[in-house]
Amino acid sequence: MSGLYRALSWARHSRPAYHPRFYATVSNPQTLVEKIVQKYAVDLPAGAKVHSGDYVMIKPEHVMTHDNTGPVISKFLSLSCSKLDNPKQPVFALDHDVQNKSDTNQAKYRKIEAFAKEHGVDFYPAGRGIGHQIIVEEGYAWPGKMVVASDSHSNHYGGVGCLGTAIVRTDAAGIWATGKFWWQIPRVVSVSLDGKLAPGVTGKDVIVALAGLFNKDEVLNAAIEFTGSGIEHISIDERLTIANMTTEWGAVAGVFPVDQRLEEWYDGLIKKAELRRFLTQPATSSQAPLPVPSDPIHTTAGHPRLNVDRLRDAVSNRPTPDAGARYAARLSLDLSTLVPHVSGPNSVKVATALPKLLDPPIPINKAYLVSCTNSRASDIAAAAAVLRGKKVAPGVEFYIAAASSRVQEDAEAAGDWQALVDAGAKTLPAGCGPCIGLGVGLLEKGEVGISATNRNYKGRMGHPEAIAYLASPAVVAASAAKGVICGPESLDLNVLPQYEHPKISIVEENAAPAQADADAPVEPLLEGFPEYFEGPLVFAPQDNLTTDGMYPGKYTYQDDITPERQAEVVMENYDPSFAASIRELRSTQPEASSSSSRAGSILLSGYNFGTGSSREQAATAIKNAGIPLVICGSFGDIYKRNAINNGLILIEAPELISDLTERFAKDGVRGKGGKDGELTVIPPGWKVKVDTRRGGVTVTMGEEGEKTYPSAKVGRSVQELWVNGGLEGFIRASL
Repeated sequence: MSGLYRALSWARHSRPAYHPRFYATVSNPQTLVEKIVQKYAVDLPAGAKVHSGDYVMIKPEHVMTHDNTGPVISKFLSLSCSKLDNPKQPVFALDHDVQNKSDTNQAKYRKIEAFAKEHGVDFYPAGRGIGHQIIVEEGYAWPGKMVVASDSHSNHYGGVGCLGTAIVRTDAAGIWATGKFWWQIPRVVSVSLDGKLAPGVTGKDVIVALAGLFNKDEVLNAAIEFTGSGIEHISIDERLTIANMTTEWGAVAGVFPVDQRLEEWYDGLIKKAELRRFLTQPATSSQAPLPVPSDPIHTTAGHPRLNVDRLRDAVSNRPTPDAGARYAARLSLDLSTLVPHVSGPNSVKVATALPKLLDPPIPINKAYLVSCTNSRASDIAAAAAVLRGKKVAPGVEFYIAAASSRVQEDAEAAGDWQALVDAGAKTLPAGCGPCIGLGVGLLEKGEVGISATNRNYKGRMGHPEAIAYLASPAVVAASAAKGVICGPESLDLNVLPQYEHPKISIVEENAAPAQADADAPVEPLLEGFPEYFEGPLVFAPQDNLTTDGMYPGKYTYQDDITPERQAEVVMENYDPSFAASIRELRSTQPEASSSSSRAGSILLSGYNFGTGSSREQAATAIKNAGIPLVICGSFGDIYKRNAINNGLILIEAPELISDLTERFAKDGVRGKGGKDGELTVIPPGWKVKVDTRRGGVTVTMGEEGEKTYPSAKVGRSVQELWVNGGLEGFIRASL
């Protein structure tokens, strides 16, 4: 037996015993997302099953931070923390500003590296690659797991059947300190990909088309579960592309199922990792989170994550949605009717079939094959197939950067990297670079660029007066060669599906929380947390009420502003009379009806409440005005985190908001004020009572009686933050 075979054989069959975690099943059906969350939720009542709308405390498998690790370290230390809860939970990957060789940036990188070494954290230095790519290729993201990152493209991990979602920096520091963070399980949307893509149509075209066709916020702040007969025909690299750009589509997660194709892909990844381990030299850095090279004579430990036993366990215990699981909506796309699409200009909500952009031609100045979205070996190979033997057009700059150093090694070995260089491509280090507007090669004023990245917002990749389009690697490479947006020569437009628009469908379902089950367990309450919140009903009939409307920007950076002053200016840009109205209610409202209740005016509003900037004061000003709880159709995701982190309770009750809109809003629609033109409606004698243990909002309608609407219970995770005065108090109490 050769030394190489012996090393591989040991690696496959001599792993330590792996102890799986198990999923909830069958009765009280759950979606795939809910099942994964169930696995990672902690401190649940006995027998409880989690569902969309529930607030839960999550202990994720891993948390990744990148260049923002520096601010997270500062936040962690400001909380008087000195020890990580679990040093193997965080992963550091420097990837954003890797072209910046300034003393300041290099000092920041050294500080992060030193912190990683001190605490035993897996660390990947600048040049190793983009964090999301590393998380997948090094096996941190794994089928059936939940992994988070302080970056909006954490959805990426869904391409390998791992629930990935973004967190903010304070959450990351909290996870370092306590191992957990709170999350409200989002509504779940099923997206069925049916049929098979025509030759020349790619996964990038799928997500570009989805974001452009379903562009009315159908998946805003939702978690997506991909399903359908077409998935088996979509490669894993393409699934990663699709999952990655569910962020731009508006979702907080996008998860593909665990299937045979994924298992085969991981088999190949594991074999490659073992071969690389056998052939490699000892690491020069004491912090390299890689196993030592194989010894052909003496057995050595294999890869801690990329191994056969772990894969077989993931496949045999893969979660699947239950029959009867509740979805907010079901969308579908017939892949066989799709042609190559281009996103833009300057918006992912605009998607156009490539043939419609050919006449008149659209000249370009720059082209990009970079980022975690589409810069894997298969993407580089697709671009090389187009450009091999050709040259980049005069006057066009074509920039390439591999998603990771491993990807670049594979592309170089295949000859694809050199083919692009020979064609005139300009190489950049593995990292984010132009995708986030850092380093060389950015779009300048008046220029037009086409990119295989994920965002083309105005100013994202350079000057705000530049124009950016998104497309597949093959279309980007062909455009670089021709100097205008076009497809590769191998793409025969006459044999593409002949449809004016791809076939799509959408069925919206009632995703409101189910009515309380009399037999369902009530939510246990922590000492000091009220069983009820009750008080006068205050209705702002408005969707998309911005954080600037709640707390004007002119006050945001007045660091010495008091809570009392915040209460005086709350909602000033929405309704200048709001603060005075709430102050009057506070002076006249009775005490709570019992010692188990918390009194205070209850604010109600429409959908996407708290959109806009991330200013925390938009939440604290409402709380300081004496409003302990807000009820809406939905909340902006960042606002939700800021509110809960500061002890402001949020409840979603769409049916209630619909009834109030019909009753009190001008013309029965939000956005025009009340029936008498008032911006804030306070109907005399109307009161709200929220049951935190059982769920449900009871509205007393003056002399007309009362009605109860469905809403979620207030979970332990939110209670813990509330009784400790917010996230920072919770973290300190947990140490």
